[in-house]
Amino acid sequence: MSTLSKTNPNAAWQNMRRLYSAYLALSREFAIETQPCAELESESGVPSAEGITRGEHWLADMDQRVQIHQLRQFVQTSAQADEAFLHALLSCHLKKEKHTEQDRDKVDFLLVQIFSQAAPSDISGPSLSLAEVAKILQPILGTVEISASDWLDPLEDLLGKAYRAKNLNELFTSRIIEQGRHIKASSGDKFFEPSSLVAFARFGFLVRRAFFRLMHQDLNTILDGLRDLEAQGVTTLDCRKAQFAADEPVSRLRMICQSWKVMFHAEYSSGQPLCILVDLRTAVESALMHAARRGAPKAKAAAAGSAQEFEVSGGSWDADAKE
Repeated sequence: MSTLSKTNPNAAWQNMRRLYSAYLALSREFAIETQPCAELESESGVPSAEGITRGEHWLADMDQRVQIHQLRQFVQTSAQADEAFLHALLSCHLKKEKHTEQDRDKVDFLLVQIFSQAAPSDISGPSLSLAEVAKILQPILGTVEISASDWLDPLEDLLGKAYRAKNLNELFTSRIIEQGRHIKASSGDKFFEPSSLVAFARFGFLVRRAFFRLMHQDLNTILDGLRDLEAQGVTTLDCRKAQFAADEPVSRLRMICQSWKVMFHAEYSSGQPLCILVDLRTAVESALMHAARRGAPKAKAAAAGSAQEFEVSGGSWDADAKE
């Protein structure tokens, strides 16, 4: 039976075609084999009930095949993933009668993405209220009545820890992301209640803001440290624990950090590169201490290999799902 809106079937059909166009682009990007849908290809208007059903089946099949990490990358890099696409895809997931874990992860990601694009640039920090989030998400969720939910209280504690973290390593090792994901996974169908969606959108948005703040802070600390080392005559660092060479040129490390600023801005759950960033900060700080102990204004290299490596697993930074 068709789920196409009876109040405005033409608009609903156009949303389906919008999803179809984006899914085709996504399938090409990730080499997902699929056959075109004649009804969704047609520009002749709303088809018959049978045609609508075939279109819905095509979209449902693609949705099952597209993984969360693929959707995340596509949304953050493709021009086709505009506001209309995000709203159409989120609406499609929210209208499902039964939800899977993959639906939950996609809804969570889409809500944070939509909120991030719609929220004023000066909004940040735990002072952001649930009522403010609900107001911004009203076009997609409708009017949401905010009520107390004891099972969501731990999210506030996690946000407090995130905003007290002094660097990325502290954010990672406190396992804020994993604990938030556990709350999300254990919520079951309660996750899809409007008030819960607002709470998780707020949590995801604020953790993302905390991450970007700490990421830029770590990068700036590394760049400042590299400049100090160069001023002391240091030309290379032993960065093997950060997956670089034993005699990595300081000038090359500086260029890499500048490129990371662009890469991490596009994807905030990049996994392994972030672990390298944490270890590189350790290497630079250790080299600075080593140079200070030696009083090394004329040193040509500093060894960071003796410093204790921060152990950060490749999956430590993953705000939504398995990467």
